[in-house]
Amino acid sequence: MDYTLYTLEQRPELSPKVDQLSKQSWPKFLLHGNVSRWNLLFDVFAQYQLLLCNSSDDLIAVGHTVPLVWDGSISNLPATIEEIIVRAEQDYQNQQVPNTFSALAAMVNSTYHGRKLSGVVIQEMKSLTHHHACTSLIAPLRPTWKSLYPLAPMERYVEWKRPDGALLDPWLRVHWRLGAKPLCIAPNTLTVEGTIADWEEWTEMAFPESGLYVVPGALQPVRIDCENNLGYYEDPNYWVKHSVDL
Repeated sequence: MDYTLYTLEQRPELSPKVDQLSKQSWPKFLLHGNVSRWNLLFDVFAQYQLLLCNSSDDLIAVGHTVPLVWDGSISNLPATIEEIIVRAEQDYQNQQVPNTFSALAAMVNSTYHGRKLSGVVIQEMKSLTHHHACTSLIAPLRPTWKSLYPLAPMERYVEWKRPDGALLDPWLRVHWRLGAKPLCIAPNTLTVEGTIADWEEWTEMAFPESGLYVVPGALQPVRIDCENNLGYYEDPNYWVKHSVDL
């Protein structure tokens, strides 16, 4: 479909709509994760936030990215979403020349689901990477259907395939078709902690006793500790790499 591409630096007035799309795109509990530097995307790194708008100037998709220095090794990958942003911030402050872009999120307005816009966002991320003379786009992927199989280990889930040989998970499959290469599992890219009341409000569930609970939207069970009034969740992701030719 037709769209116009902007950066958030070009269209800062769209920031509230970006926030609104985030709230629509993620499970409510995930918005309370331990990512304190997310606001940097809206000022320091505004030129790397991609906005797709339709002919009526409605925001239809967003791609969040940051540039950083990565030596190409698995061990040098950031462990968490927060660490990705911190690394980018440190490289920026130290005037390091980035060689890599990291995706942080790709969101599509629900009205436009089914129009292959998620793939378009990835392609625009790769174009942005190329424009800034970087050779890799890395991405910690949150598989779309993993929440349907919260008891399956991520290591096994990412290998599941359809009868035609394509990856089962739709989001992983989009990247696979665009040439992404697998890197490794990221066991805990984001941690969410809250009281029992917090979790009941976020999930509209009751947690009458301690234990592991399958929660809508969670990729693995949430641990509830009633004695200490604590709910704890770790969000696993899957690192992939897109090579970008200069």
